[in-house]
Amino acid sequence: MTEARPVGRVQAWLHAVRIPTLAAAFVPVAVGTALAARDHHFRLAPALLALWGAIFIQIGTNLVNDLGDFHRGADTGPRLGPPRALAMGWLTEREIRTGIAVSFALATLAGLLLARIAGPAVIAIGIASILAGAWYTAGPWPLAYHGLGELFVFLFFGVVAVCGTYYVQARIVSLDALLASIPVGSLSTAILVVNNVRDLEGDRDAGKRTLAVRMGRRAARWGYVLLLAAAYVTPLALLLTGRAAAWALLPFLTLPLALREGRRVTREQGARLNAALLGTARLHVLFGILFAAGLWIA
Repeated sequence: MTEARPVGRVQAWLHAVRIPTLAAAFVPVAVGTALAARDHHFRLAPALLALWGAIFIQIGTNLVNDLGDFHRGADTGPRLGPPRALAMGWLTEREIRTGIAVSFALATLAGLLLARIAGPAVIAIGIASILAGAWYTAGPWPLAYHGLGELFVFLFFGVVAVCGTYYVQARIVSLDALLASIPVGSLSTAILVVNNVRDLEGDRDAGKRTLAVRMGRRAARWGYVLLLAAAYVTPLALLLTGRAAAWALLPFLTLPLALREGRRVTREQGARLNAALLGTARLHVLFGILFAAGLWIA
């Protein structure tokens, strides 16, 4: 499956790193930092280093995903989603491997700098995050091929990213940080669920036993709805328990978008879900920004 290279090497790399997915790195850092600011722990340098590390872990994971799926045949047939740089011949396997090494090296550098500021616990967080990214679709037992992709995303792009960002500024992990990670992780996971529902047949044929393949399309669709519900219940729970002010409900401004994407995911399939994938990614960003703003104002 090949195609002429896009114009310029820069375009090829921008496609490979999947720029739109980098919101999954920005949103948890924004929420964790907003909560740290609310609690009078805001520190600019650790916040920026956390963002740096999160972005390069996301890029490294994306490139590993390209490489792993290519080797296991998940990208060699007709694709319903956007084309992959390696499968299309836009970048070579050697280039992708180099990109992976550089991305994780830059993430490691951010972690080492953070460790000097916030202590050795950051090193353990960084190692776990990089290993999870490397094993997402690669290695002898890739997580995404055994139905663990959703758990990985929820933990590392939700709980670990939000709580880790809060920790490097406050030097503690609060219950509020843990609770605030739930909507971030839920919406990040929802993006993956749309992707896996769309690719269900192709993943099954390639031996990629995603959660959607294991559960079936109907159950996966309702899992998506539950993830959206968890995202909106959390700020309401924070308000009702006195852990946040009414500003925490700012994300409810995105509820019409969530309802629209929920209808799409429960009714559409195949390539028609690409619109839902984009819409869910947009929901993740808008919800995250409003949630961070609401926590900061409070």
